[in-house]
Amino acid sequence: MAHHLGFIHSFIIATFICILTPVGIAQAGPKHGIAMYGEPALPHDFVSLPYANPNAPKGGTVVSAEGGTFTSLNPHVRKGSVPWQLRFLAYESLMGRSYDEPFSLYGLLAESIETDETRRWVEFSIHPDARFSDGSPVTVEDVIWSYETLGTVGHPRYHGLWKKIETVSQTGPRKVKFTFTADDRELVLLVGLRPILKKAQWDDKDFQNSGLSDIPIASAPYVISEFDPGNFVRLTRNPEYWGTGISFRRGTNNFDEIRLDFYADGSVQFEAFKAGESSSFRELNAERWENSYDFDAVRDGDVIKSIIPHQRPSGITGFVMNTRLPKFKDWRVREALITAFNFEFINQTNTGGRQNRITSYYSNSVLSMHPGPAKGRELEFLAPHIADLLPGTLEGYTLPKSDGTARNRKNIRRADDLLNEAGWTVQDGQRRNAQGNPFEITTILKQGDTESQSMMDIYQKSLERLGIQLNSEVLDSAQYKERTQIYDFDMAYYRRGLSLSPGNEQMLYWGADGIKKPGTRNWMGMNSPAAEDMINRLVSSKSHDDFLAAARALDRILIAGRYVIPIHTSAISRLAHVKEIKYPGTLPMYGDWIGFLPDVWWYETQ
Repeated sequence: MAHHLGFIHSFIIATFICILTPVGIAQAGPKHGIAMYGEPALPHDFVSLPYANPNAPKGGTVVSAEGGTFTSLNPHVRKGSVPWQLRFLAYESLMGRSYDEPFSLYGLLAESIETDETRRWVEFSIHPDARFSDGSPVTVEDVIWSYETLGTVGHPRYHGLWKKIETVSQTGPRKVKFTFTADDRELVLLVGLRPILKKAQWDDKDFQNSGLSDIPIASAPYVISEFDPGNFVRLTRNPEYWGTGISFRRGTNNFDEIRLDFYADGSVQFEAFKAGESSSFRELNAERWENSYDFDAVRDGDVIKSIIPHQRPSGITGFVMNTRLPKFKDWRVREALITAFNFEFINQTNTGGRQNRITSYYSNSVLSMHPGPAKGRELEFLAPHIADLLPGTLEGYTLPKSDGTARNRKNIRRADDLLNEAGWTVQDGQRRNAQGNPFEITTILKQGDTESQSMMDIYQKSLERLGIQLNSEVLDSAQYKERTQIYDFDMAYYRRGLSLSPGNEQMLYWGADGIKKPGTRNWMGMNSPAAEDMINRLVSSKSHDDFLAAARALDRILIAGRYVIPIHTSAISRLAHVKEIKYPGTLPMYGDWIGFLPDVWWYETQ
């Protein structure tokens, strides 16, 4: 109960501050932190993040069982498969994010931040003690080089910000200033979150094609001490880490060692955890949580089952349709495929009906669209795009619901009608278009994803009744990444976590550049000027009300776009872990998210 009360208390305070603090307050000189709206919740002299234990002991090892493999140690380029944790464990940014507030940053490599009411510029003062893991100081030159390199030859996720930076210049021995090309209030925060790399390490090296030959010189508390290609990466806490005493780091990075072990698939990961070879396991299936954790370690108390609540949006999880392909371009076809997906029966079969379905991209949060027609500012924002909006956007879109039986007769009839309207008719028992081409779908899945395969097996039988052939192609993690990076699929398992502060990253998710540009998260290939308008409104909003209206309008466009067949979500995380690793009693608003495990956990034998 204490965990739940701490979580609720943090959420109420952060939400109250975010909503009631006036937006128009200008930065009065350098400050210790910044918020998207209003002022950050923590004072300049805060002891630690509210969800960190400043008295946590240091020591011990935490082992994470990861699926797939890796072919690179550089998480900042598109080439290769990289342990995703390296972006956060091996690199630091000028500012650090508190996950107990919608979007607030506090000093990390930078000791202060300064901007004005317009937020068309921002200046950072680098902390005088900031050091890389080799002991060399973090300089303004390193900062400027990092932004330019990532923004031009780094991973596509960095390019959008760089295009909005008009100038970046040194304004003092430890000061760097950015000015922006756009009226975009979020940019001052995004600039604070880019990883800072050591320029000298990459002199005369091919950054964008780097792989396993260059172990990063870190600015973060952990350094890579050992690795075996494709099998494991060991990170060791740097005893000389410069930032141990700063407020943002107190009570974090408590393990002496973090080890990432790689396994072929999810089922092997779970077996490794049961055998005591890893420290924790996140369970996404409520049925398995109830019925598959009766092994000895749980019964003896050596493994703890923890429930971690959160207040973040559901995001979207399901099976995405690639609208670059002609067969998926008609919204009626996509609606038919969603209608034929018998979620209620699948949910009962796979999870005992224990998990709720995702109802929109921002469900489970204040950013979620309200049921029924769009009103007020939402309607005002959507009005210029009425001619291009799909049915359900303005009126309100509700996912088709089945009767829960295997036959799902009513929905199959509705799907049949929609396909016929779209020009896909049954000819000699097979669904074909006017040119006689058969309707066939291949869904790509990751090796070991038995739950998705089970869903596809049930779905296949439903589609057979519509004259559609569905096949599944199982790929290893490297093949899956490559195929999805270049959008070489019909349908694919798709998962996108979303935050309480959507902004510029949404263009990488849903922007039209991703139709052809490889490596974006726009797997569906959506091309929606209305969605891009809402994203622009998100980042330029000067009031919280306008921000909420833009987010809810975007949510309407996304769910009514019918790009993904949504599956289940949960307002909790189910985390099984060995009894020796522990977490604080106060939980962050974002729950079990980036910045939680391993960041604020610790090892304790008593």
